[in-house]
Amino acid sequence: MARKPQSPLRNDRHLSMEQLVVRIEDGEVDTVVVAFTDMQGRLQGKRLHGRYFVDHVVEHGTEGCNYLLAVDVDMNTVGGYAMSSWERGYGDMEFVLDDRTIRLLTHLPRTAMIQCDLVWLDHAPVVQSPRTILQAQLDKAAAQQWQVLAGTELEFIAFDTTYEAAFDAGYRDLTPVNQYNVDYSILGTTRVEPLLRAIRNTMYAAGLDVEGAKGECNFGQHEVGFLYADALTTADNHAVYKTVAKEIAAQQGKAITFMSKFDQREGSSCHIHLSLRGEDGSLVFWDADAGTSTPLYDSFVAGVLATMADFTLLYAPNINSYKRFAAGSFAPTAIAWGQDNRTCAVRLVGRGAGARMENRVPGADVNPYLALAAMLAGGLHGIEQGLELEPELVGNAYDSDKPHVPGTLAEAREIFAASAVARSCFGDEVVDHYVNMADVELAAYNAAVTDWELRRGFERL
Repeated sequence: MARKPQSPLRNDRHLSMEQLVVRIEDGEVDTVVVAFTDMQGRLQGKRLHGRYFVDHVVEHGTEGCNYLLAVDVDMNTVGGYAMSSWERGYGDMEFVLDDRTIRLLTHLPRTAMIQCDLVWLDHAPVVQSPRTILQAQLDKAAAQQWQVLAGTELEFIAFDTTYEAAFDAGYRDLTPVNQYNVDYSILGTTRVEPLLRAIRNTMYAAGLDVEGAKGECNFGQHEVGFLYADALTTADNHAVYKTVAKEIAAQQGKAITFMSKFDQREGSSCHIHLSLRGEDGSLVFWDADAGTSTPLYDSFVAGVLATMADFTLLYAPNINSYKRFAAGSFAPTAIAWGQDNRTCAVRLVGRGAGARMENRVPGADVNPYLALAAMLAGGLHGIEQGLELEPELVGNAYDSDKPHVPGTLAEAREIFAASAVARSCFGDEVVDHYVNMADVELAAYNAAVTDWELRRGFERL
């Protein structure tokens, strides 16, 4: 099970395995990055020499330690994970190559990448893997003959400093690439065009359908947008983009962050758009004759709202994620929906084939596989239960009496751990695994002494 069966290429900028092998044989590619996405949404894996990849990995695959799905953000081994521990010996997982994801990375010399699923050595799926969690929900939709389309809008802040210098400075007093609000500013994006252009063109060559780039509100904040695709392709592309954007920034002597809330100004979001279509491309969310949404669409949105608090841990997975939720910030606090209303957690936009829901809760630090799985699980729950959609919220949701998203990681962790719907949708193994991830982060945060505490208490207390 080293490779999944060959499927049609996602577009003509992707390579088939046969094309990749030919390029390696001809010396056009000498390095293959074999990668999967970990709990934190990062690409992990190996760089393999092209000849070794052809001779050994194409047919037989490769392996990696199972601790890669059981570490904290600093790659420390931590306790509490059922699938991986010192007692279990930290064995291997097998990387299953997905031929649909082969792409050239033109910012690196003669380099290609292929993304993977994870299975145990007996070929059973690693159910805690983010890609597997999303695929399980996609399989449920496929059983109803639906395909899932999605797009992610990911913001970042760029700085005129190297990552090494930023580290040495304790990530303080960094100079952003823009010194004022450049939201939609052509001048502001021109100032950063060498970086933005390199990201756009590299991503297009890697098989992503690039829309464009625009400035955002915070100093040095920008967004590169990509066309929607099927949900798995969108998640795969999202993970590649985050890594490659950082690599390109580093090549230009800059640094970018996808933190949800870098400072006290606007946070960086990852708004997620999602819709269902029939397998034949037919509309599911829109009644063309009536010119309105379908009851199924209404129930889907109702399900996402009903599970929003339960699944917030998957939308906001880090301590810092919750700093972004603030009134009047374009980051939602109220669990409500509205037509083209950016103050609500769920914004409905579009008509006809463009009808879709936008989840405004996730920040730029989100794991796209987990967030898409949560949205889809919630929506399918709403359909299965025949949930009715509450009336839309008109006006300012920040001033409404609607329930709020959890305000801290600890609160989100408690709700997720106790959620019957989460355990029904994802299974106990998945829920317990990501509850432990939250516990690890909370323990690390609670043990830290912050700059804020030092300033408040060193002399004055």
